[in-house]
Amino acid sequence: MKKLVKVALAATLLLSLGATTASADSAKGQKLYKKKLKSACGFSGADMAGKHTQEEWEEKKDTLAEEIKHLCPSVKDKALKAKFMPHYYDFFHNFASDSGNVPSC
Repeated sequence: MKKLVKVALAATLLLSLGATTASADSAKGQKLYKKKLKSACGFSGADMAGKHTQEEWEEKKDTLAEEIKHLCPSVKDKALKAKFMPHYYDFFHNFASDSGNVPSC
């Protein structure tokens, strides 16, 4: 019985750690925006995120790279890698025009 409890606790711990590292992060999205998109877009992260409401960003989640390219035509494709999209989305959604949040970039 003790062995079963230990295995269950270990599995729970591993799953909880794996879930937190796999999730996107709006702070990382903000850093990525400042590093990879801000100069190409020509406006701040607050302006970019404020282009849409949270609901509109949700609708554009699957086509986020295309939307970024539409809003910032001079952005390079290497800044739009698939691995960056969840972080960009979290940043834009968290600081959307109707969120009441204002980023520092």
